[in-house]
Amino acid sequence: MFDIFTAGVLEPMTALGLILLAGFTSFVTGAMGLGGGMLLLVVMASTIPIAALIPVHGLVQLGSNASRSVMTFKHLDRTMFKFFALGTILGAAVASLVVVQLPLTFIQFAIAIFLLLVVWGVKPRNRETSPQGSIVAGALTTFLSMFVGASGPMVASVVFRNGYDKLTHTATFATCMTFQHSLKAIVFTFVGFAFWQWLPLVVAMITSGAIGTWLGLKLLNRIPAEKFKLIFKIILTVLALRLLYQAVMSLIQV
Repeated sequence: MFDIFTAGVLEPMTALGLILLAGFTSFVTGAMGLGGGMLLLVVMASTIPIAALIPVHGLVQLGSNASRSVMTFKHLDRTMFKFFALGTILGAAVASLVVVQLPLTFIQFAIAIFLLLVVWGVKPRNRETSPQGSIVAGALTTFLSMFVGASGPMVASVVFRNGYDKLTHTATFATCMTFQHSLKAIVFTFVGFAFWQWLPLVVAMITSGAIGTWLGLKLLNRIPAEKFKLIFKIILTVLALRLLYQAVMSLIQV
């Protein structure tokens, strides 16, 4: 009976593991701000066909971020989201026309350095992201997400610049990611990816993720603001260093 969740290519226990993992990673993101999406991507990369990895992961993340957005929507910075969404549309439109994949090593280096500069670099006095900056961030991160899957750390670092309180940060980040993943699903459908085979598994993972998000937000409300910012910076730094390590190892193996 559980075969409905296997997409015809997975073992039943593997599918069950992915469903449970979706709940755990959503809990991590809900409680700590981010990190769950990349963790889920790493595990999925070793369990499902590579051709399905980015579109299926994007659809699961769409559901996870949508639930977190709904639960925190009243805290959303609507102005920032409006300009980010405009950039997202531009980035998705360009990505739908690109047929040559960018070198993964180059992207890993670029994202890692960008994250480290944003988190630990000298902060400008006016920390609020400008409308033009939000548009560029939306376009660039959406374009790159079509090739590397997890753009969450880049989007989160842009949102982090605005100095929001933790609930406004969570709401704005989740809503930006929801819109971005929605357009990603449209682009992959446009280029011919058949989502229907994976829908039962995706729906189950989204449901599990919604439960994890709810539990994570409960924990988020208990974390002091300063501790949240410190944890957030540490997570971004760890993710950046991991990308640098992957890029260096790729060069060494070549």
